[in-house]
Amino acid sequence: MAQQRGGKRLASREKQRVRRGNPFVLPSILGVIVLVLLGIKLALPQFLSSAPTPPDWVTQELLEVNPFSRPGTKLEEVTGIVVHYVGNPGTTAEQNRSFFAGLAQQEPAAEGEPDSNTYASSHFLIGLDGEIIQCIPLDEWSYCTSQRNKDTISIECCHPDEEGAFTEATYQSLLKLVHWLQEEFHLSTDQVIRHYDVTGKECPRYYVEHPEQWEQFKADLDQMQD
Repeated sequence: MAQQRGGKRLASREKQRVRRGNPFVLPSILGVIVLVLLGIKLALPQFLSSAPTPPDWVTQELLEVNPFSRPGTKLEEVTGIVVHYVGNPGTTAEQNRSFFAGLAQQEPAAEGEPDSNTYASSHFLIGLDGEIIQCIPLDEWSYCTSQRNKDTISIECCHPDEEGAFTEATYQSLLKLVHWLQEEFHLSTDQVIRHYDVTGKECPRYYVEHPEQWEQFKADLDQMQD
């Protein structure tokens, strides 16, 4: 009988231990939860935005989302960089950015009616003095390269006259920007193309009429890879 009573007391102590639990378990669980939440907080901004952050020599003046110049459509991938010219001699990067922004004021075509609205924009504009303005995030479409809008980054360059040749400042900024984009998206120089190479449009005019200068531009890009 004594052994039974002793057995009951032992069982009672075991139940108490179970009820009390390990005093270190709860703090450990709370610590793990805190670490997980901290990790989520740090990773969430990068998860939500996959677009590369532009360098400090690029001015961000993003367009408001609208149907005509910033549709907000996400790029599934980036397989090329397309160089354009603005086609408006003597205009500035800021003026061309304002043109893109103004397109948002158009009225959508009525159902069943032909759409005569203008759809245009580019990810970047480079001015006559080499200033660079970003208009579209790098994970969204711009309306610049027709069927290649879905997988390319577009750069529009200002030019002083009808010939379409870029100033030295514009040229150097174009090299710098394209080189940075190549590194961000792991693109070769062969993946840097002209608007002309996609649609046959005479854009950028100077590099369509002087293909040897386009080859020189790509050679200058290759030198930057060394």
